[in-house]
Amino acid sequence: MKTILVAAIFSLLVSILCTPLVVVYFRRRGFGQEIRTDGPQTHLVKRGTPTMGGVAIIGSTVAGYVVAHIIRAVGGQGGPTASGLLALGLMVGLGIVGFLDDYIKIRRQRSLGLRARAKFLGQLVVGVVFAGLALRFRNHYDLTPASTHLSYVRDIPEIGLGVIGFVIIAYLIISATSNAVNLTDGLDGLAAGAAAMVFGAFTLISFLQSRNQCLGHPAAGCYSVRDPLDLAIVAASAMAACFGFLWWNASPAQIFMGDTGSLALGGLMAGFAILTRTELLLVALGGLYAAITVSSIIQTGWFKITRIRTGTGRRVFRMAPLHHHFELAGWEQITIIVRFWIMAGLAVAFGMGLFYADFIGNG
Repeated sequence: MKTILVAAIFSLLVSILCTPLVVVYFRRRGFGQEIRTDGPQTHLVKRGTPTMGGVAIIGSTVAGYVVAHIIRAVGGQGGPTASGLLALGLMVGLGIVGFLDDYIKIRRQRSLGLRARAKFLGQLVVGVVFAGLALRFRNHYDLTPASTHLSYVRDIPEIGLGVIGFVIIAYLIISATSNAVNLTDGLDGLAAGAAAMVFGAFTLISFLQSRNQCLGHPAAGCYSVRDPLDLAIVAASAMAACFGFLWWNASPAQIFMGDTGSLALGGLMAGFAILTRTELLLVALGGLYAAITVSSIIQTGWFKITRIRTGTGRRVFRMAPLHHHFELAGWEQITIIVRFWIMAGLAVAFGMGLFYADFIGNG
């Protein structure tokens, strides 16, 4: 528990203290955000705000994890684990994809970076590599970081996916979650605040799993997770990094996380769901992201259907994703952000309730 706290505190300090340095550096380099011309007109004043701030979140998360393990090494405890390194690797890998997307936007002075196919290809490569490695690295108890069973609050024995099926499902989870966070990152602090709540939940989930872990002779209701305590360290570091970044990203934002941050954070959430065997539970924990993604799917789908049937595309919302609909309806940005944070908190509380009910019921 002390190591988790150390990781969180150090990550928070690095994030709060170093993000302003990133802001200054990016301003000098001219790494400013391009704004969609078809979006809310109130966003045009944000043009030129430094972007790619996700590098601060990623760096702070890694720093917190490294320092925590240095302290563990001094105390004679174990070092980094396969699960922890895989989670961080997934975060960094998708962060690189997002960085390329942001960099192209800046260099070409446009709101579109990587083409959709190129972005999905990057997510595919990172996701497949992660999934393949997650089925390796067996420990002394024959546990691998991930399993080939679909999971809810633990593996569902009746639903086996096989290796190929697992890789496909893992990619879909990673791609869907990273894109969902990317869609949510449209208002100052919205995505970062919600992400901090989700990572807080995974910190607690991983810690509880470590209290009833399947080791050698599985007890009733134990959790077959390879390295839950190390995953808690990563989750606590990510949570604290998001809080530190939010200090500078809150409205009016001095820096945006960009695709660098949103793809990295979404990928890390997906990684936690896969490595903690809580894949379906992620839908509840990330309820806000799910709702915003569904709003975009409904908007696009209905527009295409009505255009085919009537020749004129119609929209369900004033604009998608969902937060922009409320902007155009006249809501203040800060009002939308706080109310969506409340929605995110309720979703996380509901998801944690589902997990804790299982923990108590099998404790």
